[in-house]
Amino acid sequence: MDEALLRSLTPSVLAVLVRRGADFAAAEDAVQDALVEAVRVWPADMPQDAKGWLITVAWRKFLDTARADTARRRREDLAEEEPPPGPAPAADDTLWLYFLCAHPSLTAASAVALTLRAVGGLTTRQIAQAYLVPEATMAQRISRAKRTVAGARLDRPGDVATVLRVLYLVFNEGYSGDVDLAAEAIRLTRQLAAAIDHPEAAGLLALMLLHHARRAARTAPDGSLVPLAEQDRGRWDTATIAEGVEILQAALARDRLGEFQAQAAIAALHADAPAADETDWVQIVEWYDELVRLTDSPIARLNRAVAVGEADGPRAGLAALAELDDTLPRHTAVAAHLHERDGDLATAARLYAEAAHRAPNLGERDHLTRQAARLNSR
Repeated sequence: MDEALLRSLTPSVLAVLVRRGADFAAAEDAVQDALVEAVRVWPADMPQDAKGWLITVAWRKFLDTARADTARRRREDLAEEEPPPGPAPAADDTLWLYFLCAHPSLTAASAVALTLRAVGGLTTRQIAQAYLVPEATMAQRISRAKRTVAGARLDRPGDVATVLRVLYLVFNEGYSGDVDLAAEAIRLTRQLAAAIDHPEAAGLLALMLLHHARRAARTAPDGSLVPLAEQDRGRWDTATIAEGVEILQAALARDRLGEFQAQAAIAALHADAPAADETDWVQIVEWYDELVRLTDSPIARLNRAVAVGEADGPRAGLAALAELDDTLPRHTAVAAHLHERDGDLATAARLYAEAAHRAPNLGERDHLTRQAARLNSR
């Protein structure tokens, strides 16, 4: 059974049912039933038109359910209008489904879960494992999201920025369980970038590829985090870097700069440096200036302070950091790093220990604890 084929066909089949008049939740249930039937039938009798087969079976599953609901005459009427079996339509409604899943009435968490289910074709169990929550909790989240978008019709272009933000959130989840969300986000973003002519879609794809190319070097054999400056650059995926840079250059050439292109440009400068001490920090600061101008993001300003500390010295970095709210995530860790570079090891050790207590995950906490212990031992 070609699981990748099933997952790639799922969003377009779902979109066809919704366009025919099925509400989102009922259509999604019917598609899942059709996928189960495909797993049972296809190994022995693979259809020539896999998409058409899934549409036909899913529509019949939906109609079977609709006929059983005698209280709803509208659904009974749909049964009389069943289209004859035939080749699947050439149009792909996947893009429309992206925008539906990124509906403005959904929370970010719900939009991400619904996108993974409807467009990514993942099961509720797989999504729950990836987010480290009980399957029942994730099922409730997805059910609420489906109810929210039930009956929604998109008769004008959707909000591309929202769709891109959802995919960015998926990528940042990384991976756990049996689903690699970073790879899944790249697959979905590649699909989106091919479907729409938008430089920020290309910028996001480039950003994901450039970050993903460093993945093998990010952790030591014992699972501990390896900072960028200490990574073995020979383990970076040069082919993926080259693809990301090429996509980014094409996007930048259109002169419609957005935040994802700016972030990708920063990642490309890191990828271009043969060694950490050869990084073009001056140009990175310039790109952070662009990113701050575009987003006014406190996190972008925090990262800019790190870059200023590398380009102009740690005291310049500390001066930039002093302008920011010290409750920002990772503010204390950045202060520790800059104080260490300035030679104030006692302050740096104390701040590393404080940052470890505030770390958002176990890997980062262990890394910061080791940094504090390293300085204290000196």
